[in-house]
Order: sequence, then structure tokens, then C-alpha cells
Amino acid sequence: MTNQPYDVLAIGRCGVDVYPLQVGVGLEDVETFGKFLGGSAANVAVAASRLGNRSALISGVGDDPFGRYVRAELARLGVDNSFVATYGEFPTPVTFCEIFPPDDFPLYFYRKPSAPDLQIRAQDIDADAVRSARLFWATVTGLSEEPSRSAHFEAWTARAKAPLTVLDLDYRPMFWESGAAATEQVRRALPHVTIAVGNREECEIAVGETNPHKAADALLDLGVELAIVKQGPRGVLGKSRRSSVTVPPNEVDVVNGLGAGDSFGGSLCHGLLNGWSLEKTLRYANAAGAIVAGRLECSTAMPTAAEVAELAEQTALGAVNV
Repeated sequence: MTNQPYDVLAIGRCGVDVYPLQVGVGLEDVETFGKFLGGSAANVAVAASRLGNRSALISGVGDDPFGRYVRAELARLGVDNSFVATYGEFPTPVTFCEIFPPDDFPLYFYRKPSAPDLQIRAQDIDADAVRSARLFWATVTGLSEEPSRSAHFEAWTARAKAPLTVLDLDYRPMFWESGAAATEQVRRALPHVTIAVGNREECEIAVGETNPHKAADALLDLGVELAIVKQGPRGVLGKSRRSSVTVPPNEVDVVNGLGAGDSFGGSLCHGLLNGWSLEKTLRYANAAGAIVAGRLECSTAMPTAAEVAELAEQTALGAVNV
């Protein structure tokens, strides 16, 4: 670890996204593809870095060309890859998608029998780096298998529920044996974090509620200090014990909705780190997500601070404080 703390230290998935360069065509008919850095935690770290934050990723790759690509691309996009280990027994994951705008983007994950990013062990966690990071970001997917699950709890133990300890509720059913198994692990994790963020379906897995306010209240009752519920066309709700704000969505011609949530996450980190109001933080995060939804790729599509500000300020009068 370096002497300077990271602004954002994320733990979780990384891999290669293979996107068709033809829109509205099934994979069986696609002729050309683009190769991009992928994985939710990796994308959030990139998005935060793009906004000027010192970011790093705890993850794993295979001992293969795609693993070398992931490590190099993380570095190229401004993310410290020092904590990305190589696990030769599993190949670097590849994810394919189909693009049917505005709201159909099927994903095909190639992560079996397991993925290197799920091989992180408790003894591999740099407790000093986790403890000193200004913001620590983890995702529910990292709880789906051992040894990654124990590594996450080791990191949270080191973190000791310091401010800006975030859990992305990022629930992917294909990574779990059942929804109930995911619920069990999320319930174990929530007391260790200060902020939870997810959409309505992910909140249902976490706390059994899809109503945004009831879901946020349930998350607060389980110990988080800030609950953020993404509601799609109804905007985003942010709720703490002291305040509640709903920010409307941005109108955008969707090209590829994948990665929008990660761009939202990176901007959320930026707002939290800078001590912005909840309304401004969510408004800018919404804008960041909308920008990426209007672009083909994910990691390399993450917007600059100037791009986010330009769109976010256009919707400055649309927030509703409660």
C-alpha cells in the first residue's frame, strides 16, 4: 500500500465485456464485436477515477491474455491495479450482451465453474488500505461464493463501519443458488455498512420491499445511515434519518443501458466524498448514469466532471425535497 489513502477502494467483479457493434441484432447474427473492460466494481472504480478520484480495485483475473488486458486497461483508465491478483485455476470472465434499445439488454456471463474475482481470500485483504480509504465500495455479488464472501467480511471488520462504507445491492440471480441465499448474506452484510444503494428489485431481495420509501426505511432499520433506491423512470430516492429527497430521471435516447448504474455509482462516490447535499449528489449521479446509457460501452464511456455537471444543472429545479 502507498502512504496516500485511496479516495475510492472497490472490491468485486472485473472481466471483459464483449459488445456487439450492431444494435438490435441477436448474437447469432452479430458480425463484429468490441472488447471492453467490464465488471461492476471495476466500472465504478473507473467512473470515480474519471471524476478525479484516486481509485483502486481489489479483484482477481486469470493467468491468460484477457487477464493481462484487464490489468492494463484498469491502469490506463486511472485505477490502481495493485490489489488485482492472478488466479491461474480459472479463466478471466467474459460477458456478452445483446443490445435492443431502449430497455432490453440481455447478458450472458461466462464465469463457470467460478471466476477469479471470487477467489479473493480473507488473508489477501490489505486491512490498512481498506481502513484508510475515504470510501469503500462492495457489491452483493462478492458474497455469492467463498472465499470471496469471507474476504468481504474481513474487509468490513477492518473497516469497522467507518463513514462512507457502501454496499451496492447489485443482485444477479444467475450467481446465486436462490434468492433466499442472497437475502441471508445481504442481511449479514448490512450491519457492517453505512450506505446501501440498489433498485427496487434488489431492495426486495435485501429487505422484502419494493415500495421505495418502505424499502429505504427497512434498510435504515438494519443499520445503514443512507439508503438509495433507484426507481427507473420515477427517478431516485435518497433517505436518511434526517432527510428524504427524490430526484427525477434525465431524458436520454438509450443506446445501451448496461453500465449506467456503475456510472451512477462512481458519481455517487464523488458527491459523497465532496460533502455535497443529498439532492446534488443524486442529481449528478443520475446525470452520470444517463450519459453512459446514451453510449455503447461502459468503462470507456464514463463521463468527465464537466459532462456530468452540464447535464445535472439542467435538472437542478426538478428535485423534490420531503
